[in-house]
Amino acid sequence: MAHRARWTCLCLLLAAFSAVAGWRAELPGAQRLGSGEFTWFGLRLYTAQLWTAGPVHDWSQPFALELFYHRSLSRDTLVQASLEEMRRLNGGSITPQQRTAWTHGIEEAFVDVRPGMRITGLYLPGQGCRFYVDGKFSRDIADPVFARAFFAIWLDPGARDTQLRQRLLGLAGND
Repeated sequence: MAHRARWTCLCLLLAAFSAVAGWRAELPGAQRLGSGEFTWFGLRLYTAQLWTAGPVHDWSQPFALELFYHRSLSRDTLVQASLEEMRRLNGGSITPQQRTAWTHGIEEAFVDVRPGMRITGLYLPGQGCRFYVDGKFSRDIADPVFARAFFAIWLDPGARDTQLRQRLLGLAGND
């Protein structure tokens, strides 16, 4: 009986550790490269942080982008805004099949957010990406083209918020 109780306790501890570790277990030694705030018409929507394994952002290495939300936003708003920016940055070259698959993937990965929540995307070069909501695994999207297009929203030279991009990449003062 005591052995079973210890075994159950050990299993619960391991499960709790994996839930807490989340993306960090997949990117050991991650360091925050930069951070910044995204505002829309003067409203602070989220704080973004870019975590990398090395001292610079490199598309050939895994990295994580964490968004800490300061306002409530619906999942549909997050999905549509993401898809619109991905389309804009790709010059409209996203096929209808890609748009359908990408819409389905991020609809499953995202949730309605409230102040204090966070969504973290883990970029895995050549594989795709994984999403975590409040540190818990949400969805794996095994599509490297999607992953690059999604993270380009913040990291591409054509990103809409160039100041946020500079801050995330550690090229400007951080908040």
